[in-house]
Amino acid sequence: MNKLLETLASWKFWKELFIMTTAMLIAAAAVYYFLMPSNLIIGSITGLSMVISGLFGLAGMTVKVSLVVTIINAALLIMAWFLIGHEFGAKTVYTALILGPFIEFWEKVLPVSKIMEPGSTSLMGDPWFDLLCFVLILSASQTILFRINASTGGLDILAKIINKYLHFDIGTSVTVAGALICCTAFFINPFRLVIIGIIGTWINGLALDYFTAGLNRRKRVCIISSEHERIRKYIIEDLQRGCSLYDVTGGYNGKQKVEIQALLTQSEFANLMNYLKENDIHGFITAGNVSEIYGDWNQKKKKKI
Repeated sequence: MNKLLETLASWKFWKELFIMTTAMLIAAAAVYYFLMPSNLIIGSITGLSMVISGLFGLAGMTVKVSLVVTIINAALLIMAWFLIGHEFGAKTVYTALILGPFIEFWEKVLPVSKIMEPGSTSLMGDPWFDLLCFVLILSASQTILFRINASTGGLDILAKIINKYLHFDIGTSVTVAGALICCTAFFINPFRLVIIGIIGTWINGLALDYFTAGLNRRKRVCIISSEHERIRKYIIEDLQRGCSLYDVTGGYNGKQKVEIQALLTQSEFANLMNYLKENDIHGFITAGNVSEIYGDWNQKKKKKI
């Protein structure tokens, strides 16, 4: 109980709750405004729910897509809890269960019929434009959630399981799981729309990998300078980042020097370069992008007062 109260009282809990709620509100808007009107079946649990809802419709029964989404997500959450982890499972419980209600929220607040042209079957007037809008918006939402160890639920749960146990990139995992779901669309959609859905699933995986790499991108900076001690102090005391020092030997003149290596964000790298320029510190500098970092890199040192 004490641990629960500490969690509820923490800034991290409320910040992540706000992020998850906002991301899911955006994802629900993408589903309601771009996916459902065009009847596109993208490789997602929402797409599978649209197929199931359509099959019930053929049988003369009316079942809302939002209801089917909620039911399927509830079942998949059990898998997330046991196969991925309690934190991911708990967060996904929240995000998955609010997707259906958020879809209905947009339906009541701003019905798509009010903003869609009369006689049109999609918001953008073309299924390809609807597909691109949906994929870009959903991929951004998924990336934000994966970054805080959460997900939109459904397909993301299957993708996370594939990512964890088969070590595929998260975008590839989404594509593999989504392609299987796309095939169910043959029950209610013509061949053309199914192919569009499969292509959309593939683009979703590519966009997800792109956004994920962008958010995780860091600069690996290597500096060889006679004033390495000043640079080291600036990195540690001002940027509050760690660094490594290596003894190196110049291949041309054989002189012994010290190389500093550090992993910095884009803004920290810019600050470091400004510091070197303003203080007229010379050296040999190389920098490259890194998109995968493991360990305690994000734990900054606290400044001593």
